[in-house]
Amino acid sequence: QVQLVESGGGSVQAGGSLRLSCAASGYTYSSYCMGWFRQAPGKEREGVATIDRDGSTSYVDSVKGRFTISQDNAKNTLYLQMNSLKPEDTAMYYCAAVGPRMTAIQALGVKAPFVDYWGQGTQVTVSS
Repeated sequence: QVQLVESGGGSVQAGGSLRLSCAASGYTYSSYCMGWFRQAPGKEREGVATIDRDGSTSYVDSVKGRFTISQDNAKNTLYLQMNSLKPEDTAMYYCAAVGPRMTAIQALGVKAPFVDYWGQGTQVTVSS
């Protein structure tokens, strides 16, 4: 079965960095547009960064210049490097196999019920 297993979350002070990883299995990783989504308490889950089969990326405006999404297709692993973290980045971060044949821009705007597969989430807490 499909599994997306995140790691790398934690607590950090504002200005710090974290790197999230997501190990994928159970499907053809390279056929999917992948992404990181986040959900803060009381808010909707939102797309943070996505990467498509061609390696094109898309970011929500609030993280541009601070976060970098990447992937290693040989290892079926997705990454999110988060630098210059802010308290407003505090949320549960989810790895997602958004959908096949989708561009990074399309995937960033996909609503949660329409994402094909989710990981279990990893908590990121940024203190001021």
